[in-house]
Amino acid sequence: MTISQPTWVFGYGSLIWKQDFPFLETRPARIIGWQRRFWQGSHDHRGVPQDAGRVVTLVAAPGEPCDGRAFLVEPEVFEHLDHREKNGYQRIAVDILFASGRARGVVYRASEDNVAFLGPAPLQEMAEQINRCSGPSGSNRDYVLKLALALRELGYEDPHVFQVESWVLQPQASRAGKTV
Repeated sequence: MTISQPTWVFGYGSLIWKQDFPFLETRPARIIGWQRRFWQGSHDHRGVPQDAGRVVTLVAAPGEPCDGRAFLVEPEVFEHLDHREKNGYQRIAVDILFASGRARGVVYRASEDNVAFLGPAPLQEMAEQINRCSGPSGSNRDYVLKLALALRELGYEDPHVFQVESWVLQPQASRAGKTV
């Protein structure tokens, strides 16, 4: 996908709280038909090849909203973003909704057929993996906590993220024996 003019990028994970790239403008935004899930493995940022962390990707959810932030970026910023989102993520075109209007833009999504895709798991297993993993960008636990905090600060509800956060914060002993 060649980009030759300023383009909106929808952020739903770490792009919400970690902008290590220049942007012209940012706005709260929404896309429809997708849900955030901790189903993507991170061998390069929040884990290592032998012990992948879990980060969010988008899964199809017809009619469902996914709230985040959109960033208007110059074409040359995509070189950095493509490298940052390299572990199974691909750019796809989406309609991005704003409080006042909409725009065509892109989002990075890791589909089910990429080699790092982990898929669903019981919340306890996800929490144990997240609490254990760390990589060059920091601990997987910090990723979860920063994402949940950023969503709250924006006034967004995301039951999946908040459930994972709750399990990650529980002491090991209190998690034992719980089923979801």
